[in-house]
Amino acid sequence: MKLAVVGAGAVGRSVVRMAGEYGHTVTAVADSSGAAVDSDGLDAEAVLSRKSARGSVGAADPEDALATEYDALVEATPTTLGDAEPGFSHVRQALDRDRHVVLANKGPVAERYGEVRRHEAESEGEVLFEATVAGAIPVLGTIADYGPAQVTAVRGVLNGTANFILSRMAAEGLDYEHVLAEAQDLGVAEADPAFDVEGTDAALKCVILANVLGDGSHTLADAEVSGIVDIPPSALSLAEEDGRTVRLVGEATPTGIRVGPRLVPMESPLAVDGTENIVQLETTHAGTLALRGRGAGGDETASAVLADVARLDR
Repeated sequence: MKLAVVGAGAVGRSVVRMAGEYGHTVTAVADSSGAAVDSDGLDAEAVLSRKSARGSVGAADPEDALATEYDALVEATPTTLGDAEPGFSHVRQALDRDRHVVLANKGPVAERYGEVRRHEAESEGEVLFEATVAGAIPVLGTIADYGPAQVTAVRGVLNGTANFILSRMAAEGLDYEHVLAEAQDLGVAEADPAFDVEGTDAALKCVILANVLGDGSHTLADAEVSGIVDIPPSALSLAEEDGRTVRLVGEATPTGIRVGPRLVPMESPLAVDGTENIVQLETTHAGTLALRGRGAGGDETASAVLADVARLDR
């Protein structure tokens, strides 16, 4: 398929670099200040080298990427809250042209899910968004295979940064600020870690899951959210004495979303370490299904994007 990639952060760059391995052609790439466009296919290495050297993928207008020829738009701009712009407008423009959309950006399906689905219904294009929940872990694909009506709840550890911090605090008896600084030095945490440590990122993923399972009316405002900032090392030590640990757990049902620190038994599947994620699906007939793996990272998330592209191609 021909792909237009909007957003040249870690995920967008990985999609551009990996697309050829999956048999696809990238005809456009855009970042916030420029674009590279070639309807016959771009040289991925040249585009990414220019991005590294000059800070932008090309000299064309970013809007040119949306206007060129492509089969699927890969929307990988940063997640924004509220109106979910500019991601939502990019989705609408592609669907108005009867093109497919693959989302890595959580905003449109966390904040404006119903509108996305209405535009999709009026288009010959389709919207897929596996990469918006738990990176490389095929959560949404599994729900689709079983049928959303057969999944009664989803819960899990959905943010690698928060999990790394809690794991290190428990293992070494260190305080939050010390471990956060370590995580930032290692590149596990952003310079501004608020989305991760305050629970917003996990909540957005749970909102998306609730929308898939329910009537699609949920937004972040409907979620009950608390983060890990105020957890002292003593709380983790006390939990360990009782054979438990603390994890930031998110839960989504068709009617509600909750994210916050939870005590979980050491032997629980939810007691994953480091940056790993785990998602449990409660099903009507198959019991509890557990999916575990890398929930973030450029290549990992790009692999979920390209899995969606393959679904569209089929």
